Amino acid sequence: MQKITILIHCKDRPNIIASVTNFIAKKDGNIVYIDQHVDREQNIFFMRLESEFSKESFSADAFRDAFRINLADIFDMKWRIYSSARKPKMALFVSKYDHCLYDLLGRYNSGELNLEIPFIISNHLDLKPIADNFKIPYYFIPVTKETKAEAEQKQLDLLEKYQINFIVLARYMQIISEKLIAEFPNKIINIHHSFLPAFVGAKPYHSAFKRGVKIIGATSHYVTEELDAGPIIDQGVTRVSHSHSIEDLISKGRDLEKIVLANAIKLHANRKVMVYNNKTVIFS
Repeated sequence: MQKITILIHCKDRPNIIASVTNFIAKKDGNIVYIDQHVDREQNIFFMRLESEFSKESFSADAFRDAFRINLADIFDMKWRIYSSARKPKMALFVSKYDHCLYDLLGRYNSGELNLEIPFIISNHLDLKPIADNFKIPYYFIPVTKETKAEAEQKQLDLLEKYQINFIVLARYMQIISEKLIAEFPNKIINIHHSFLPAFVGAKPYHSAFKRGVKIIGATSHYVTEELDAGPIIDQGVTRVSHSHSIEDLISKGRDLEKIVLANAIKLHANRKVMVYNNKTVIFS
């Protein structure tokens, strides 16, 4: 049994769904999931479909070629086809904060995440014992103003060597360069608190505490050249009150960061996110 996931977006027009489903039926495929959305403002059609093929003669490459000729070219589609036989490879970038790293490696170790983690990169050695405990290679690549270009090239070399599909910044406290972003468009996931842009700086929770905020949150998004302005994948919020201390706010914020980042990674790894015009369509 082979299972594939198809992601499509194109200008909306009649007969798209029928054409796709009929094509799969003719290829002896069994559709196990299908969902679609139409952006009425942009007149753009989005669809996600999962299909199973039981014949031993099924070829994913031949299916892609036929799909392109019989559907994609005709409807002028932007499309991707993924096989469930290949798990996406995720590289983790970390610095000194350990809460997201512990959470993700725990989920990974229990089989909750449908992906592979070939290695972890860090600009500090602080979290190496965690990587060692989970038996994942840990590459220490220090970054300074003078060595940033050299460090980035080392990162790119590792990403290419291990054939990484996407990157997760699990509280990696460095600005990602345009070069790296260009190599992984909409494939670098970041997590941060949701105080931006109201409370910027090194101690946002302290600033928020002084203002008496009632809600704190976390946002996970794709990285773009404009800092913290990329397409949003997932968000979470929780209420706080005057009775909570700064330490309470920080603790609640870190819990949210772990949950929201994990959710965003699952959505991306399971091919449930489509990006268009700096927005995301998230399928269930």
